[in-house]
This record gives sequence, C-alpha cells and structure tokens, in this order.
Amino acid sequence: MAFFVEVLVGGLLAGVMYGLVALGFVLIYKASGVFNFAQGAMVFLGALTATGLEQQGVPLWLAIAMTAIFTVVLAILIERLILKPLLAQPPISLFMATLGLAFVIEGLAQAVWGNNARALDLGIPDVPLEWLLDSTGVGVSTFDLVASIIALALIGVLSAFFSLTKTGRALRAVADDTKAALSVGIPLERVLIIVWSAAGLVALVAGLLWGARNGVQYSLTLVALKAFPVLIIGGFSSIPGAFAGGLIIGASEKLADVYIGPMIGGGIESWFPYVLALLFLLVRPEGLFGDRIIRRV
Repeated sequence: MAFFVEVLVGGLLAGVMYGLVALGFVLIYKASGVFNFAQGAMVFLGALTATGLEQQGVPLWLAIAMTAIFTVVLAILIERLILKPLLAQPPISLFMATLGLAFVIEGLAQAVWGNNARALDLGIPDVPLEWLLDSTGVGVSTFDLVASIIALALIGVLSAFFSLTKTGRALRAVADDTKAALSVGIPLERVLIIVWSAAGLVALVAGLLWGARNGVQYSLTLVALKAFPVLIIGGFSSIPGAFAGGLIIGASEKLADVYIGPMIGGGIESWFPYVLALLFLLVRPEGLFGDRIIRRV
C-alpha cells in the first residue's frame, strides 16, 4: 500500500508541474483563441538563458531576474511584430506563425548558448522527506514537493488575477468576443501584452523547475508536449482545468508505467497520456472545465 501511495503522490506532484506548463498555453488561448505552439520553446529558452548567464559568472538569482526581463521583452516583441499583423487572419495562420516561431526560438537559443546538457541547482535538495519516510514508509522527494508548491501558488495567483481583477475581466471579454470588447473601449493591445508577458514568465518558471529536475537540455521542449493531453482533459480555456488535467495525467502515467508497463514491455509513460486524452475526446471533447460546444443545425 505504501508503494502505491508513493507512486500516486509522485505522479500528482509531477502533474502539478505539467499543469504549470499547460498554464502558459491556456493564457494565450484565452486571449486570442490560438494554440501557441511556441510555448514549449519558451520553456526551453528560459532555462537555457538562465543557466547560460550563470556559466558566464552571473549569480543565479541575478541570471533569473535578467532572464525574466528578457522573457517579458521577447513576449512583447512577439505580440507586436508577429501576432498583431496577423490578428485579422484565420486562427490557422496564427497557429502556423507560432509553429514557425517555436523552431526559430529553439534554433537561436542553441546558437547563442550551445546545445550541451547542463545541471541547474536551485538550492532545493532532491532527497526524500525523512519525517514522512520514517512515519509512513512513503518516500516523497523534497524537490518535487517544493516545486509543486511553487507551481500551485503560481497557478492560484494567476487564476485569482484573471478572475477577480479588471484586467482579468477584460481578458475574458476579449476571449468571448474581440469586436464587442473593442467596441466598449477595452485596450486589446495592452491585454495581449499582459497575457503574453504572463505566459513568458510562466514558461520561465516551468523551465527552471523542470530544468533543475531533469537537466537543462533540448528534451525540455518535449516536456511541453505533455501539455497537449493536459489541455484536452482540463479544457483549453480554463486555468483550474490546467491544474486538474495535470493531476490526472501525472497520476495516470505513473500508475500505468508501474502497474501496466511490465505487462507490455515498458515505455508506457511516454504515450499513455495521449491515449487517455483520445478517450476524453470521444466522451467530452471540450474537456472537464471547458465551455460546452453547442451547435444548432
């Protein structure tokens, strides 16, 4: 029983960090209705830039602060130079723009900082919590717990910000009907800049946490792919849905890998979340927290 709880808790903690990655996608989708394929590249860029500056002799805290400023500036430039000229175009045009942007960001990041894997030490020990292990026999990583608390706090803050503030209400108005929002004086450009900046900062935090956990390397972009099933299950436009979807994906992939994997030869963790997402598409395509789609014919 203790082993089952340990696997489940480990999966849930990883799921919170999956939800953090998915949160960046949700923010952009809520504002523009476009799936930002470049979010995974932003996760990679944030971690790579911070560690690159650290290797140049910059203290880690200052490197993170400088990377945060750079991320916000980059997000503003993307919105102004790429997305703004395409706002009147079909959503597929915006999606293809973000797809191309992802490859550009990945290429430039590696051209500037190199493509060697790097370790990232955030000062959080990756050891089991001794008091929990001694009292229950369940081993939970200190790093996974602290990282999940950070991710959960960020999700909660952004959820409250976009639910309770004037800017958040403006965002929801823009997401519901852009033309109507413009007609009542909502500054679309300012809303999009705020959203893209927030998504960039979320990508930085996600990159730092996943980089410290797995190393800063190109595979960080693959972690972002786990956001797809998270979004399908939780809903593309729901911040709480990103959290819930992350928990479901994190727990199910770990349990499937431990209990089903040995029966079919292993490797199930890499593809089981997508099977689960496909099943959700058949039952509830809008996700658990997404708006139900009603079509009248």
